Amino acid sequence: MSLSNYTRVSEFVIVGFPSLQPEYFVLVAWLFFFLYVTTAVGNLLLVVMFTLERSLHEPMYIIMVSLALSDIGFATVALPKLIARYWWNDGSLGFHTCFFQMHMIHYFGSLNSLILLTMALDRYLAICFPLRYPTMMTNQTMAGLTLFCWGIAHIFPGISTINFSLMPFCGPNKIIQAFCTTMSLKSLVCVDTSRQYSLAFAVAMFILYVPLAFIIFSYICIVISVLRMAKGQGRMKTFSTCATQGCIISIYYIPRFFVYVTPFIPNLTMTPDKSIATTVFYSLFPPVINPFIYCLRTKEIKQIFRRWLQKRKVSFELIEITTVCCCCKSGP
Repeated sequence: MSLSNYTRVSEFVIVGFPSLQPEYFVLVAWLFFFLYVTTAVGNLLLVVMFTLERSLHEPMYIIMVSLALSDIGFATVALPKLIARYWWNDGSLGFHTCFFQMHMIHYFGSLNSLILLTMALDRYLAICFPLRYPTMMTNQTMAGLTLFCWGIAHIFPGISTINFSLMPFCGPNKIIQAFCTTMSLKSLVCVDTSRQYSLAFAVAMFILYVPLAFIIFSYICIVISVLRMAKGQGRMKTFSTCATQGCIISIYYIPRFFVYVTPFIPNLTMTPDKSIATTVFYSLFPPVINPFIYCLRTKEIKQIFRRWLQKRKVSFELIEITTVCCCCKSGP
């Protein structure tokens, strides 16, 4: 039968975890709602802190804010429909809406990879070229790099989105995944997608592992430079800063590496539920945990939090004193 005799799919349905029993739907919806609120509030707090505190107007914190905004964007694109799927059993997505979600999910994934590359570049220049760093990496330079990353990140997923949107979808419309992705839509296309998928896979590997190669190179150079330093506070502070960013980079890359190499490991297969759980983990865990890493590992941010809490404590004490004085004056 020719493709012209098929009815074109007008909408897709997000299935989520196929083996999940209905009695657990509300619990899962609350879990994803909690993850979304935690991600949005935690990362938004960092953005507000950067805006209010002039002491944070430095290249390193511009990167952190960029990553925080990217994490908020990813969670906003990915989670609301997944929450609706389990809260109201509403997993339907329009044809073009699904492709928009696919593009944005891959976009924020590409953007995070470029942001982590910029983060590694910043630390490499700061530690390996400390005397030239203030002139090489100014706030204006970092802002320009950040805007460049936000713009160019559209190109890589855009290739896959355009290719797959032109494919005929005429069969099942149920997506066995938590959101629309190239992998989840590949099995729903009516024709052979090996060429398009190979191109999408090559683009994904390029945007993921070319930055990773530079990140590994830069951190090797950083470790060598730090070991050459004299022992003391300077070395510990440098290691502390790099450890913070190393945690963020590891959380982003290691789970993805595991997912990508699984198909090439003999006798190792993943059920749809395990595959979805792994995808959800490496997609949502970094945006949730990043703000806590910043707060626990970054000395400047911890000091700002302490100062804010101290001001709040003083304000409450003044309010209590004022209230007591007013009560005394109005008494008999």
